[in-house]
Amino acid sequence: MNSETITVNGKVYDAVTGLPVEPRTASQAERLAGTGRVKPSHHVHKQTEASRAVGRRKADIPATPLIQKRSDSLRTMQPAAAKNPAITRFAAQPSRSSRETNRPRLMNDIAPASPHPLVQKAEMRMQEAQAHRAPAAIKPSAVIKQEAIEEALDKAPRHNTIKPKRASFRPRMLSFASMALSMLLLAGYLTYINLPNLSVRVAANQAGISAGYPGYRPDGYRLAGVNYDRGSVSLKFAANAGPQKFTLTQQQTSWDSTAVKENYVKTNWGDDVVPYSERGLTIYAHEGNAAWVNGGILYTITGDAPLSASQVRSIATSM
Repeated sequence: MNSETITVNGKVYDAVTGLPVEPRTASQAERLAGTGRVKPSHHVHKQTEASRAVGRRKADIPATPLIQKRSDSLRTMQPAAAKNPAITRFAAQPSRSSRETNRPRLMNDIAPASPHPLVQKAEMRMQEAQAHRAPAAIKPSAVIKQEAIEEALDKAPRHNTIKPKRASFRPRMLSFASMALSMLLLAGYLTYINLPNLSVRVAANQAGISAGYPGYRPDGYRLAGVNYDRGSVSLKFAANAGPQKFTLTQQQTSWDSTAVKENYVKTNWGDDVVPYSERGLTIYAHEGNAAWVNGGILYTITGDAPLSASQVRSIATSM
């Protein structure tokens, strides 16, 4: 028994394959020993033989020596047998360097490629989001209230940002026109009211005396005209609903009340007169007519208007 075979119960088995080995004849052993060649495989395996241990129930094979022999044979590296020149089908055994080169590359041997720019950008965003999600410190209530006030003030509209609307030209012209028309109407109304005074003043200036318009005018009468002459001005009043009229004449004189009575009242009306004293004036009245003097001006009322004594006195005291 050698290291390549194992003998069990007189039978020789191959130590590697476990197959029975046929004993060699003397002629074969001599030929092999003489030539130094290994018999080709097609001569060795000329025919297939069935295993002789198939029908045996139990082989009295010691387990420990067999396992030990096989392990010893695996650990002991025998030198490779000489290559038979008849075997030309298979290529030469690869060297260690070629085996290392041609072996499949594992995942650990592949150098990791640089990540794509989009992947890098996504990772950076994830890191920033994680940093922002970090728990913030709890702020005091006073700080939170102040921040809310500042935010509300920032969002409030600014008054200086609102541009004033530019007024159009047409509404401004209409406004100016309406104002001018109002002023003209007011001036016309004032002129209408003061027209008698203006007329009397113009006539007094032309006559050269200090004449005036009475502050009292009997109801139902209006100023019908103004006449002037050298040293005298006459105001004519007419009734609104009738032919009655009277004339108020003002002329410059040097008479006093006594001279008026002697020179004008007795000459025109005789003794049928009624004298009235009112506010330092002596007024002589006769049937709606009257005469008095004041400040160097002789005032006389003449006409057919039925003026009462009180109306005459009111005209006299309003001059």
